[in-house]
Parts: sequence; C-alpha cells; structure tokens
Amino acid sequence: MDIVLSLDWALLLFFVALAAGFVDSIAGGGGLITVPALLAVGLSPAQALATNKLQSCGGSFTASLYFVRRGLVSLKEMRFAIAMTFIGSAFGTILVQSIDASVMEKVIPFLILGIAVYFILSKGASAAEDKQQKISLVAFSCTAAMGIGFYDGFFGPGTGSFFAIAFVSLLGFSLTKATAHTKVLNCTSNLAALLFFVLGGHVVWVVGLVMMAGQFIGARLGSRMVVSRGQQIIRPMIVLIAVTMSGKLLWEQYSHLLFS
Repeated sequence: MDIVLSLDWALLLFFVALAAGFVDSIAGGGGLITVPALLAVGLSPAQALATNKLQSCGGSFTASLYFVRRGLVSLKEMRFAIAMTFIGSAFGTILVQSIDASVMEKVIPFLILGIAVYFILSKGASAAEDKQQKISLVAFSCTAAMGIGFYDGFFGPGTGSFFAIAFVSLLGFSLTKATAHTKVLNCTSNLAALLFFVLGGHVVWVVGLVMMAGQFIGARLGSRMVVSRGQQIIRPMIVLIAVTMSGKLLWEQYSHLLFS
C-alpha cells in the first residue's frame, strides 16, 4: 500500500507515537493508542498491526538500551527468555497473517475494548521491592514469556503490562526491575513480529518511520519516569482513548445495521 502523508497527518501520527512511547514505557498499553489511530487513517488490519510493530520497535529498543546500559537487565541471564519470546511472537505473527482481513476488522475493536476493560479492572504491577520468586526463570520463559510473545505477535496492545505483571507475580521482581526486563522482552517480540510482517509485505514504511521517530522521543522521556504515580495518571488516559477509538471503529463496522 502506497501512502503519501500530508504534513498535518504526519505531525498527528508523530505525536500519537510520541505519546504512546511515553505511556508504554511507564504503564504499558501504548498500542491501544497507536493501533486504533492506524486503523482510523485507513490501513487494513494486517497493515495496522504490521506498521505498529515497526514504530513500536523504536520505543521498545530505546527503553531497552536505556535499562541495559544502566545495569538493570543482564542479557546473558535473560537469553533463554528472549529466545522463547521470539519464538512465541513469530508464531503469533504467522497466524494473524493467515486470517481473513474482514474477520480481523470485526474482531479488533472488541479486542481493544477487552484490553481496555483489563486496564480498568487490573491493579497492575505495584510491588515496590522484590518478593518471593514462585517459578524458575526457565519455567517463566517457557510459559509466560512465550505465551505473551505469541499474543504480541498476534495482536499486541497491552503486552508491556502483561509482561510487567508476570515478572512481579511469578518472579517476584520489584516494579522498576520488572519494567526494565519487560522492555527487553517487548523489544524482542516486536522485532520478531516485524520480521515476519516484513516478509509478508504488510508494513507501510512511510507511516511506520514517521511514528518511529515519535516513539524514540516518547520512550526516552518515559523510561526516566518509571514510577507508580505515572501509572495512576496514564491508565485512565489509555482506557479513554481505547474506548473512544474502538467506538469509532465499531460504528464504522455496524452503523449500517441500524439504518438499513
């Protein structure tokens, strides 16, 4: 799909991605902002998910690099979890590309609403200090890392929050430590999904690169503000945007039934 972006649209998508990168670094759920925005500008479901992976790689890579350089994450210790996340994401991406586009157009608004409800009901990862570890890192890699990686390849929004909660509840990580490790696995799943979306020819490069620039800036700012207070402010904003954009997509899909 060839798209020529006007300056107005380019600026809008840039700032959408900047906001998404910022909130994703703190509370997760940036995809709940970017995926509906990409659908709203006319991309097909596969193109929206693929292009979202391109732009989100900018944010997740920036945040990951920030945390690794500051010694919060050991890539050597996490190598098996990284590998299993990559495999899970690859399978999810392959599956979503095999589903008919018309089916995905009907399903995606409900998926977004479902994740928004999760954000409303979930207390999230709130541990300030490390707690008791419940499973080994190997078991975590084969279950949570691979499973959440699969979800990220198949759909994606909310992945960061799922990873963070898994790190806190299963490995006993503190919120800061969980957030740092979340970014590394989220970056892995993004890169795996992007690779297979590129092979499938679904990435809209001009849109994704514009948004990637915004993600770089937003993630850099957000990674410096990994505190629980940020989640209290950002979660309601994510839910509001998700519900609004999902309502728009549902209206476009089903409004003809009301007036037929």
